[in-house]
Amino acid sequence: GSASAKDALVNTLVAAGTFLTLIPITSIIFEVFSKGYKGIYLGLFTSDMSLNSPNDPANVGGLGHAIIGTLILVAIALVISVPIGILTALYLTEIKGRFSQPIRFLVQAMSGVPSIVAGLFILSAILYPITKQNSALLGSLSLAILMIPTVARTSEEVLNLIPNDLREAGVALGGTQWRTVAMIVVPAAKSGLLTAVILGVARIAGETAPILLLAGGGDRFNFDPFNGPMGSLPYFIWNSFKSGTPESIARAWTGLLVLLVVLLFLFSAARFLGNRKVGK
Repeated sequence: GSASAKDALVNTLVAAGTFLTLIPITSIIFEVFSKGYKGIYLGLFTSDMSLNSPNDPANVGGLGHAIIGTLILVAIALVISVPIGILTALYLTEIKGRFSQPIRFLVQAMSGVPSIVAGLFILSAILYPITKQNSALLGSLSLAILMIPTVARTSEEVLNLIPNDLREAGVALGGTQWRTVAMIVVPAAKSGLLTAVILGVARIAGETAPILLLAGGGDRFNFDPFNGPMGSLPYFIWNSFKSGTPESIARAWTGLLVLLVVLLFLFSAARFLGNRKVGK
């Protein structure tokens, strides 16, 4: 009948839309893997580029400094943004005070802030007037600005899924509001909150503009987040492509492959945790 024909048409359109969506995604993944795997070798993850030039073969030097730099940048951003993001979500869901609406609006507005704006803000507020030098700390501050709204919004959605019965049971047993939140609500939402953190990391791991402005870039290991420019995977990729030689472009594809694998792992972990029922 006409109903079954409409169902068939809708199913066909949905399948076609899904297929069209997958084409660019799979094309990107295939392109990166096909061009990036050639530069994978053992020393890639333990060496830096301090003794190499753009004309050296792709299997000389490495991106160990870029991986370490990215880890340091993300770790500092995590320390700053996770407490702020989760506490903001707890305020919006548990306290619901007079500032809830303005804070929620601010978080939503911050979600759409371009990364270059966050970078320029830290540049003009801290780098030029105070530190006058690039550092990983400044890069992490800009990444934290980008990460906070992702963590806050996702955490708020997760906390809203916690049944009110749990909160009421905690209060009925004599617990204060914050004791109930700390001992019952947060543990029940832990997998969802971890998902929020992972999505926040995925949001900032590949950011390039604020890193170029604030962390600068380097071709050697730097373990000091307070002094001097620090390399990162986005900077390594950008700089290698900019160099323009076939060898450096091949190196850039390898860096892109490493970054893509990291992001795919993060999104897969977030998906896995997101599929778990709240409270488990």
